[in-house]
Formats: sequence, C-alpha cells, structure tokens
Amino acid sequence: MKSLVQVAAVALALTLPVASFAQSNGGMTRAQVRAELVQLEQAGYRPGDGDNAHYPEAIQAAEAKVAAQNSAVGGAAAGSSAAGGRSQAGQ
Repeated sequence: MKSLVQVAAVALALTLPVASFAQSNGGMTRAQVRAELVQLEQAGYRPGDGDNAHYPEAIQAAEAKVAAQNSAVGGAAAGSSAAGGRSQAGQ
C-alpha cells in the first residue's frame, strides 16, 4: 500500500508541471478565435459546408489570403507550403 502511495505521488509530481505549463501560455481568447474565423470566412473558407475533400487546401488558401491582407509586403503566410502541388520548375 505504501508503494502505491509513492507511485501516485510521483505521478502527480510529474503531471503538475505539464498541467501548469499548458495553462501558462495564455492562448487565444474566444473573441480572438472568432475574429480569426471571420477573417478566414471572408477570404473564402467555409468550415461548415461539408466539403472535406478539399479541407487542407481550402484552409491553407484562406490563411494565405488573410496573411497577404495583414502583411505590409503581401507575401504568403509563414509556414505555408504547396505540398502535393505540381512544381513549376522545368516546364
């Protein structure tokens, strides 16, 4: 019984820092998430239309449009890619 208590105490000691770290990052507020969703919808993304066949491409395209609108340069969003697309090189 004593070893069970020790195991539980060690498990608790290991999980507390992880739980507190998850809470300390601040994250986005509900209003920020809603504002981002509105921007994506204005850029052409429709989350509830049931078209899951084009999900990654549709959200990435909308994010790129929003990033272009929000940046002074008008480039693509950081971290965006054309994975799975056909290369223009050599054509």
